[in-house]
Amino acid sequence: MNILYLDTFSGISGDMMLGLLLDLGVALEDLEHDLAALPVSGYHLTARAEKRHGIGGTRVEVHCEGQQPARTWSEIDRMLAQSSLPGAVRELARKIFRILGNAEASVHQISLEQVHFHEVGAVDAIVDIVGSAAGLTRLGLDRIVCSPLPLSSGLIGASHGVVPLPAPAT
Repeated sequence: MNILYLDTFSGISGDMMLGLLLDLGVALEDLEHDLAALPVSGYHLTARAEKRHGIGGTRVEVHCEGQQPARTWSEIDRMLAQSSLPGAVRELARKIFRILGNAEASVHQISLEQVHFHEVGAVDAIVDIVGSAAGLTRLGLDRIVCSPLPLSSGLIGASHGVVPLPAPAT
């Protein structure tokens, strides 16, 4: 049984997840190949080895050109459903966006179909999420276990203004 345990003592971002997947053996070229099935453009990936406090890992960054549009949950779901992504990748990515969409719908007290993503609807977030789905699928994992995420405090500027941390949809 292949199990991935994520020790998220300091949280995890999309870029961190993509780097982890490369460290676990997923080839950058394979991720780029899978992501090419998305009908989005104006981005490219870079990967490089980094060390922090003597611990090494791969840093993957999604570089976007120009202004990134915000999208609704429905637009993203339709885009994924109509894509030529491998079936398992497509369904995992749709499931992730549905979970995010349901959280946003709950916070804003609207239906899922009314959810308008801001940060999550931009190309870099779509690439992070779909790339993660592709990498996880390529690893052929049976189970993923995640440690509790750290709770932060303070305030952060978002598209709806200044919100507390953790952000309400969290």
